[in-house]
Amino acid sequence: MALDRILVVDDEDLIRWSLQQKLSTWGYRPLEAANAETAVALVESESPDLVLLDVHLPDKNGLEVLKAIKEWNPRAAVIIMTAYGVLEDAVAALRLGAYDFVSKPLNFEELRATIANALETVKLRQEVRHFRDRDRRRFNFENLVGESEPIRNAVALMKKVAASPATTILFQGESGTGKDLFAKAIHFYSSRADRPFLAVNCAALPENLVESELFGYERGAFTDARQQKKGLLELADGGTLFLDEIGEMPLGLQAKLLRVLEEQSFKRVGGVQDVRVDVRIIASSNRDLKRMVDEEKFRTDLYYRLNVMTINLPPLRERSDDVKLLCRHFVNEYNTRFGKNIAGLTPEAERLLSHYHWPGNVRELRNLIERAMLLEEGTHIGADVLPIDVAEFTPREGDGSLPDIALPEKGTSLEKVEEELLRQALSRTRGNQTRAAKLLNISRDALRYKMKKFQLQEAGH
Repeated sequence: MALDRILVVDDEDLIRWSLQQKLSTWGYRPLEAANAETAVALVESESPDLVLLDVHLPDKNGLEVLKAIKEWNPRAAVIIMTAYGVLEDAVAALRLGAYDFVSKPLNFEELRATIANALETVKLRQEVRHFRDRDRRRFNFENLVGESEPIRNAVALMKKVAASPATTILFQGESGTGKDLFAKAIHFYSSRADRPFLAVNCAALPENLVESELFGYERGAFTDARQQKKGLLELADGGTLFLDEIGEMPLGLQAKLLRVLEEQSFKRVGGVQDVRVDVRIIASSNRDLKRMVDEEKFRTDLYYRLNVMTINLPPLRERSDDVKLLCRHFVNEYNTRFGKNIAGLTPEAERLLSHYHWPGNVRELRNLIERAMLLEEGTHIGADVLPIDVAEFTPREGDGSLPDIALPEKGTSLEKVEEELLRQALSRTRGNQTRAAKLLNISRDALRYKMKKFQLQEAGH
């Protein structure tokens, strides 16, 4: 395991030597510089994890070296060493981005603790930055799958909203259309991307917990409140709070949420002081909020406050052109996750998925592909590993129940069309003759006759 590198910058030989000895004993790898020029060169060549920097150097002021270090690496941890009682230098250093300062003569035990805390802080910041960068890449609008007009229009609107100062956004759409995914995309596309993104499902929490989760509480507010707790609104300050299924929020709590939207302030449960926040609220619902208002199940004033910027997400059945793209995306994703090498879907499986009505939308498609990837042992996902309700789905009349039938330019024979439909019916029902006959609206005896006619009796497909 690589040791943390600590650069000691001081013009006094004894101080550099003593610090070098201590740092080695504490498990660090020490570097040393007697002047500013050497210090800056080592920062650029060695990229130390931490710098112990004396303010007074023979060739340059230590604060100038601090500026140079921060220009080279803004995230570098720098601890300033200054003469006892000289607070002006320490304050100036902190303003320039130093982590902390220590006074000479040095107290080595205090210095050891300060170094450990500084390195821990740097590592935590690096981890946070790593995960935020990962999420920014993952939830980038460019990574969202879909080329159909409904989804392109929705994404274009989301980009405008994300870049705007709007603090309230409402998603309306069926369950499984990706409201949580798009909420994250808006957050990471906005200027709030470096601040927290928090989410709560209003339908998943008991009514008596929703208020304390959102607003937090003061010590003694209720029996189990042994200490103060910040709520999600406070924790998301500067960032985004996603309220999923807001239609399930209790009416009494809706009034308090309205105040947050109007004034960007609230009181913790049991509190008397206002807590001010700067937070963007993204709400979502798979229910018709306007109808809920008419039924007096949702506050009128809150609905109109949320309805300032509403984004309607289209169901998957209205963006059927995206089904194949999504299938390809999920196959690639689960190939990586499961260590498989599935090339795609068979033409029959693609046809079945393209005609299905997707009541569970994109979430249902993702789950279906995951299941099929686990079951499929060949190179392509076939119709035989699709769920029964997909394989046997028959579009309603008026929904385009014969989308694939088109007369070729040179014509064809009715017998070939009949044989192909017979094969598809048997494939979709996995050879079940009763269900295949039902799909073709003929009797089972008629089906058997046609199977024999086209020599499908033995094969059963």
